[in-house]
Amino acid sequence: MQGLPHRRIVVINPNSLQETTAAIEHAVTVFSGFPLEIVCKTSHDGPPGIQTQSEADDAVAPLVKLATQTARDADAIVIACFSDPGLHGLRERLAIPVLGIGESAMLVALATAQRIGVIAIAEASIVRHHRYFSAMGIIGRLAGERALNMQVRELADVKSTQRRLIEVGRQLKEIDGAGVLVLGCAGMASLRAAVEDETGLPVVEPTQAAVSLAIGRMRLC
Repeated sequence: MQGLPHRRIVVINPNSLQETTAAIEHAVTVFSGFPLEIVCKTSHDGPPGIQTQSEADDAVAPLVKLATQTARDADAIVIACFSDPGLHGLRERLAIPVLGIGESAMLVALATAQRIGVIAIAEASIVRHHRYFSAMGIIGRLAGERALNMQVRELADVKSTQRRLIEVGRQLKEIDGAGVLVLGCAGMASLRAAVEDETGLPVVEPTQAAVSLAIGRMRLC
């Protein structure tokens, strides 16, 4: 891919869990052949996981501070939380592209199939996500959203997480009529292919979706 030398994308995990950042780092390895640098950072002053609206709100101030600091040496910023905390404020502050993985994943899903199924970590996230989808004007394309009913830290149990992802993905396909699945949390990239194989549906991993769009934005700048 020519035309993108010395470009740098900073991907920020707004929660304080290094395990989530490690999973995000795994997600972006699919871009290792591209002529750009992708740096993943942890917002150490953020909440330990973002599932509720309060946690999403608490994540904004430390995220904005970190993003503003790192923007000096970045060509694009990716907010690696499906709730996209601080997205619009950072777009006002920064002159470089700022992408949220929630918005990006849904945009990619819209271009993939008519009916979208979203897999959330917890029931507490679903109401917040639906407000976001309504604000985006895409709620009518949502086949359904179902929760794993797990905590963010529990995602480290790969076998249990994979089993639940496949189970919920099949429900979204067979009961709700989804034609594409979106993983509604950063940090599940290692399981994307297994869910796709077992459900027979395309699966969008949100960090990969956001980085892909960031590359496109930089290409056009």
